[in-house]
Amino acid sequence: MNLLLDTHVWIWSQLEPERLSTRARDTVTDPANTLALSSVSVWETLLLADKGWLDLAPDPWYWIRTALATRPLKEVPLTHEVALRSRSVRLSHDDPADRFIAATAMVHGLTLVTADRSLLQCPDIRVLPAA
Repeated sequence: MNLLLDTHVWIWSQLEPERLSTRARDTVTDPANTLALSSVSVWETLLLADKGWLDLAPDPWYWIRTALATRPLKEVPLTHEVALRSRSVRLSHDDPADRFIAATAMVHGLTLVTADRSLLQCPDIRVLPAA
């Protein structure tokens, strides 16, 4: 299965894997599955740390680089097509990060692993509930 980890799922898988449901944890750790992470998730993680909502020691940049090196994920960049599709995603809110992540799943045919209610209800993407 080709999976796109939502930002919080990536963070939880690194810091608090017990927050993931058994099904999500098993799916994310199954070596038969391909794991991908949007470059938007790296940006969003830095924003969360900058706002003080997430403590990543010793600093966010080191933590992110170490997490990516320890558990390599396929990088899914923000492309023109993703940006265009982000405006057609049917979500109940206008959060740009969620729109870009959902559009990334759409464009690349990935199943989004998320606990975000709005994304779980998005009719435009395949989802795997994370919690």
